Amino acid sequence: MPNQPDDPALIALLKQGESQMKENKKLAAKLKASKPKDLDKQVHEFHDEVFEKIDCLTCANCCKTTSPGMHDRDVERLAKHLKLKPAQVIAQYMEMDKDGEYVFRSAPCPFLGADNYCSVYESRPLACREYPHTNRKRFYQVLDLSVKNTEVCPAVVAIFDKLRNAV
Repeated sequence: MPNQPDDPALIALLKQGESQMKENKKLAAKLKASKPKDLDKQVHEFHDEVFEKIDCLTCANCCKTTSPGMHDRDVERLAKHLKLKPAQVIAQYMEMDKDGEYVFRSAPCPFLGADNYCSVYESRPLACREYPHTNRKRFYQVLDLSVKNTEVCPAVVAIFDKLRNAV
C-alpha cells in the first residue's frame, strides 16, 4: 500500500480493513435496510472512543491517498487563503472528476506537509473537515462511503469493528 502510515498499529488496522471488506459490506447493507434508531448514537460513541486513541497526524493516509470532492465554495475559500483567484487555484491544483466535482490533481494532497500538517487547515474543503464522516447525523446515508473509507482510514476500520461486535 503506497503512502501508508508509519505506525505499525495503524498499518495493521488498514490490513484488517482490507481483509474484512466483504463483512463490512454485509454489515452496511444490513444497517441500511434496518436503519436502527440508535445507530447515530452508537457510531458517535465509537467515533469518540477510537479518536481518543488514534491521532490523525500520525497517519494522514486520507491526505496521502485520496482527494476530496470540492464545490465552488471550497475553491473560493482556498483561493482566499492562498491569495489567488479561484480560476488560478483550479488551474494550479485541480481537475474535474467523473462526478463533475473538482478534486486535487495529484496525491498526496498538495497542501500536506512532511509533518502531516495541512498548510490550509483553516480553509480546507468541507469534505476534509467532515472526514471520515463517522460522527455525522443519519450515518446510514454514508454507510457505503464509510465501507470504502475502511480502505483508507484506520479509525473507520476500528469503528466498523466495534459496530460489528455491537450488532
